[in-house]
Amino acid sequence: MAEIVPGAFHFPGFLDAAAQERLAQEIAAVIEQAPLFVSRMPKSGLPMSVRMTNCGPLGWMSDRDRGYRYEPRHPETGALWPPIPKMLLDIWDELTRYPKPPEACLVNVYSNDAKMGLHQDRDEADFEAPILSLSLGADCRFRFGGPKRSDKTVGFTLSSGDALVFGGPARLCFHGVDRILPPILTPLPAPLAGQGARVNLTLRRVT
Repeated sequence: MAEIVPGAFHFPGFLDAAAQERLAQEIAAVIEQAPLFVSRMPKSGLPMSVRMTNCGPLGWMSDRDRGYRYEPRHPETGALWPPIPKMLLDIWDELTRYPKPPEACLVNVYSNDAKMGLHQDRDEADFEAPILSLSLGADCRFRFGGPKRSDKTVGFTLSSGDALVFGGPARLCFHGVDRILPPILTPLPAPLAGQGARVNLTLRRVT
């Protein structure tokens, strides 16, 4: 474990190959029930470069007219999101030690050229709860900053099986994905093969 900034902890290789395979099976089942979709930026309506879906009581999404928010139903099928797999709930308990369970697990699927600009996770009512991020597939260059967009940032690599937990003083820090790292691309475990280069799972407490 390494502390990236106060309150942000990187757990390299937290999931071994077998655990990554099990998690990939769980997420493939989530995607089957709640198909991937593309959210759009508020106001501009421009599409995000990642495809996404959710599991849990609430799911994160965005569109041009209503912006960033959590909804209980899939925007295209209208169905309730599937439940968060027990494996993820167990990891949440182990790494966050937070007394309440997560209410949303955002599944982001990155292609080789996808990225995620610096942003804060601030669409939640509960900032006391930490955020848990898990990575599968290709390495990415991740960037972590401070509570202001202009603060100095730290770049590091997230690899398949890595976990990242940030809370406390790091809960509202800006962070993002600079790029997927070629040419050494770790393929996604078989159940997710063909979906993209990297899958990131972000678990949050919302209410």
